[in-house]
Amino acid sequence: MLLITLCARGGSKGIPGKNILPINGKPLIAYSIDTAMRFSQKVDARIAISTDDEVIRQTAARFGLTTDYQRPAVFATDSAGKTEAILDLLRFEEVKTGSRFEYILDLDVTSPLRTVEDLEQAFDMIQQDPDALNLFSVNKAHRNPYFNMVEPSGDGYYQLVKKGEFLTRQSAPPVYDLNASFYFYRRSFFDREKLTTINSRSMVYVMPHICFDLD
Repeated sequence: MLLITLCARGGSKGIPGKNILPINGKPLIAYSIDTAMRFSQKVDARIAISTDDEVIRQTAARFGLTTDYQRPAVFATDSAGKTEAILDLLRFEEVKTGSRFEYILDLDVTSPLRTVEDLEQAFDMIQQDPDALNLFSVNKAHRNPYFNMVEPSGDGYYQLVKKGEFLTRQSAPPVYDLNASFYFYRRSFFDREKLTTINSRSMVYVMPHICFDLD
């Protein structure tokens, strides 16, 4: 069974109230709720929301997603990790349902341009690889650290971020941007001591279309 999580705290500093701001006629969070509901019709899934904000809770309820979970204040700060917040919600839902979920899918509310087809293909990818701990969505990067990205070298000069002898961008190894749209996790990911999203057993799903993150 799959748990679909939407994490939407109320204390955004970059764009205040971004999770419920109207985008093309409906609140931003409604797009992720709609995608979650359509995907849940194709797989055995339960949808849950983690929020510390009553207005966000009421807005989600207007679009069919209700909850009696309250995100603890410790997971609603600017320094709180996203995976720790997901784990707290996961434990709550497992106690409530009396079952252990096999997979967790987190849909980032601020990056809504994923499709049900994206989720279907990505879910199939992680299911086909029993060694994978997680999978996250990416887009092809416009800049390449092997070819046209530099960093300070410590002596007042600059050097390439990654070393290589590539004369063209096309000859450099492919790199990708995390687009913060969705993340699949095996349940065993959350049994680890360190909940690092990018690890030695991570997979990526390359989105074949544009994606953005409001942050």
